[in-house]
Amino acid sequence: AMKINENTVLQGQRATLVPYTSAHVPRYHQWMQSEELQRLTASEPLSLEQEYEMQRSWRDDDDKCTFIVLDTERWAGQACADEDCMVGDVNLFLTDTEDPTLGEIEIMIAEPGYRGRGFGKEATLMMMSYAVTKLGITKFEAKIGQENEASICMFKKLHFKEVAVNSVFREVTLRLDVGDQERRWLLEQTNHVREKSYLEPAGVLAT
Repeated sequence: AMKINENTVLQGQRATLVPYTSAHVPRYHQWMQSEELQRLTASEPLSLEQEYEMQRSWRDDDDKCTFIVLDTERWAGQACADEDCMVGDVNLFLTDTEDPTLGEIEIMIAEPGYRGRGFGKEATLMMMSYAVTKLGITKFEAKIGQENEASICMFKKLHFKEVAVNSVFREVTLRLDVGDQERRWLLEQTNHVREKSYLEPAGVLAT
């Protein structure tokens, strides 16, 4: 069950991943009012109540795993609550019931000031490493809108290859198969990441 990460914090250099809790919903809901983000994530705006329901399903469903992406520096300094350090989210869906080793990955850096600064890349690598070591994932797919060139470019830097283009939905599918070599590379890229309990105070491991 995907409740596996409900108490997991992954602390990286720039990005820290924390479980998506109800405390994060108002800020998340605010983000998703943005037409640009709706377009980039191909999503419909939800009411606040629907967003709370969505958050519960993220927590309880067996085929989804999600983390909220925080700014490590702001969060570890304990100068602010999670909600004030939120920069985006990263998600993993198990889309194929026949193949539990395949995960579809999504990353959203919702705060414009944090784009292009390496937050998305680090958060994606952290999620991939977590998925490979904890969830048994060996294949990743990413489906990205054709106009979202920054995201396509980032996934290609993470060794994903373009495998399909859907002209109806105007989206590109990229894929990465994690063999031994890719696994080693992934773990090297994330060997600085500290895993902690969400119940500990933020500053405990901050250096």
